[in-house]
Amino acid sequence: MVKAVVGANWGDEGKGKITDMLAKEADIIIRFQGGANAGHTIVNNYGKFALHTLPSGVFYDHTTSIIGNGVALNIPILMNEVKSITDRNVPMPKLLVSDRAQMVMPYHILFDQYEEERLGGKSFGSTKSGIAPFYSDKYAKIGFQVNELFDEDALKEKIARVIETKNVLLKHLYHKPEIDGGELFDTLMDWKEQIAPFVCDVSSYLDKAIKEGKNILLEGQLGTLKDPDHGIYPMVTSSSTLAAYGAIGAGIPPYEIQKIITVCKAYSSAVGAGAFVSEIFGEEADELRRRGGDGGEYGATTGRPRRMGWFDCVASKYGCRLQGTTDVAFTVLDVLGYLDEIPVCVGYDVDGEVTTEFPTTGKLEKAKPVLTTLPGWKTDIRGIRSYEELPENCRKYIEFVEDQIGYPITMVSNGPGRDDIIYRTSKYSR
Repeated sequence: MVKAVVGANWGDEGKGKITDMLAKEADIIIRFQGGANAGHTIVNNYGKFALHTLPSGVFYDHTTSIIGNGVALNIPILMNEVKSITDRNVPMPKLLVSDRAQMVMPYHILFDQYEEERLGGKSFGSTKSGIAPFYSDKYAKIGFQVNELFDEDALKEKIARVIETKNVLLKHLYHKPEIDGGELFDTLMDWKEQIAPFVCDVSSYLDKAIKEGKNILLEGQLGTLKDPDHGIYPMVTSSSTLAAYGAIGAGIPPYEIQKIITVCKAYSSAVGAGAFVSEIFGEEADELRRRGGDGGEYGATTGRPRRMGWFDCVASKYGCRLQGTTDVAFTVLDVLGYLDEIPVCVGYDVDGEVTTEFPTTGKLEKAKPVLTTLPGWKTDIRGIRSYEELPENCRKYIEFVEDQIGYPITMVSNGPGRDDIIYRTSKYSR
């Protein structure tokens, strides 16, 4: 069976923990899109880790971890990440990299930085990981696939052709040093040595695995609202964050994806710019940020303080719908235990009209939250393993959110560890 773990909102929902937990039953875990621009925080028996490229199942010795063709592959970051976990006594993961994956080139990172500098106050809040320039080149058909490292003559010729246009921009638009083709080739040869042991025809490998009945987990990055088609465009990422793209980014048929676990936080958070209707500010936001996550709400990649908000039913219902959700994993519920009352955003007021449908960006930027307030439970719920043992107001909060979004909340996370999870049956289950 193939399952996908994806985000309902802006990212940062706790997908890493859910993937790490579900990986116990999986044979293969695949990253299918995005790059090292966002991270997944994992807390397990080995310690606390922030992963950026490796799939979140690397901590089990029975799993194979795969970097799919849809990933923006930064080879040095991947290799450093492998070293960073093996240095902390994690066994060397069984790792495969698609021969069709494309590489984040050194100049992609430079162009990302230069463009954010040039835009100044109108920048996109990029993590400066080279992601937008990478995907621009991929779709302009001037990207470099991993398999191209193994044909040196063709590679030299392509480098010369590609850097010609790059150097015009560097010289005349950004006024920065030009790319040296020889140096770039030497860098790529170094990368080839590092990556060669892992390169594989991933689509063929997965075809065989599916026929053998293996359990396969697709791991998405960020969430629905950062999707370039369906998100808060243009403040989005550059690859599709939807489970549907998992089939493309891994190289499997779409009908093989049978379960889509969409991860939702019990409140909202976001890193980076863009519309965020239920956002809160000041001391109220600071307190939620301090208490949130495991050690506070700060980006796993950037360390930036996350923007905080109350749970947004409009955005989450939309996020779950676009993902094709079969199960919702509701995370960091334990964090809200300090509140007397918990506001929830149940609608958007756009120019005096209230809607529960998620609008396009222009309208979204005018939207004001319509809030309803639920009573808090004022107690620590960590350690509870059965739904019936949760405080009544806590159960009411879960059930209210579930009714608003209309998708089954079947997993409730009440702590950072992989065992801090409560399973429940839902009237919305299909």
